[in-house]
Amino acid sequence: MTTMQNVERVPAQQRSAWREFLYQVRTLRSQRWGNLWGYVFVAPALILYLIFQAWPIVRGFYMAFSDYRWIIPETHGWSSFNGLANFREMAQDETFWRSLWIAVKFTLFYVPATLILALFVAVMISKVKNSKLAGFYRVVSYLPVILPVPVAMVVWRSIYHNEFGYLNHFLERVIGIGDPPNWLGSPQWALTAVLIVTVWMSFGQQALLFLIGIYNINIEQYEAAALDGAGGWAQFRHITMPGLKPIFVIVLVLSAGVLGTTVEMMVLFNTGGGPAEAVLTTGLYAFRTAFEVGDMRMGYAAAMSLVLGVISMLLSGIVFRLLRTERA
Repeated sequence: MTTMQNVERVPAQQRSAWREFLYQVRTLRSQRWGNLWGYVFVAPALILYLIFQAWPIVRGFYMAFSDYRWIIPETHGWSSFNGLANFREMAQDETFWRSLWIAVKFTLFYVPATLILALFVAVMISKVKNSKLAGFYRVVSYLPVILPVPVAMVVWRSIYHNEFGYLNHFLERVIGIGDPPNWLGSPQWALTAVLIVTVWMSFGQQALLFLIGIYNINIEQYEAAALDGAGGWAQFRHITMPGLKPIFVIVLVLSAGVLGTTVEMMVLFNTGGGPAEAVLTTGLYAFRTAFEVGDMRMGYAAAMSLVLGVISMLLSGIVFRLLRTERA
């Protein structure tokens, strides 16, 4: 029986009260759940997120505690759960610790180099008074960010070529270095080669973030400091740097993920770790364990990835703790 039929069966003197009751019910439902059409429009994005983001995270977390091997079907079920066995094996895996040290060393050089270069570029662009010229510089600094990684690596592989590369030609003919480095063939220079490329590809994004922070600083502070006799360095130290504190938090948190750098090493070096595995980071080691070596131990690779994720979260927590501000 429909709602309108129910209303017709109610005596006339009670119909208005019944309609008022139904109106209150509909109002309460709309206040609690909102417009149901909103859920319809949000559903596709939510479904895609659950399939391609949430489920892989949950699946990977389970695999980290299992002996999942791709080419062995018997290990694909719940029976492959092995608790902390992957992490105990990891504690005794010399290759894992060596790869983790390479990743840490790469991060320790990458973060300050990128910060200094990005901050320098941002400050220089902020000093440009011509808006069109400043916009041109912003575009140029951001171009490496939008360049696809494989394309950038192919270009830099040509630049690094030991005999015909532009870099060694410049070092030998212009600078006068008689024996330029073998960037891609020497274990001593391999990590440096990747570091240069990675900094070049990512500093533009951080420079734009710093520029946003600089443009949001009240210019009256600089004018007042100049009237008080403060020079450029004093203004940068006492006005620009404190004003960029929230941006530093964002940049450092985003940089924590570089600990698992993989793609640059994979594309720049075709040997899966470079000469003498000089660029075998933990992310690359996990990829090789999961897809290239033996019986494709995805469970062990997921455990290594989980360790990297925990380390990155701890680093982000430390950054928030040390640089916390009201705005960050």
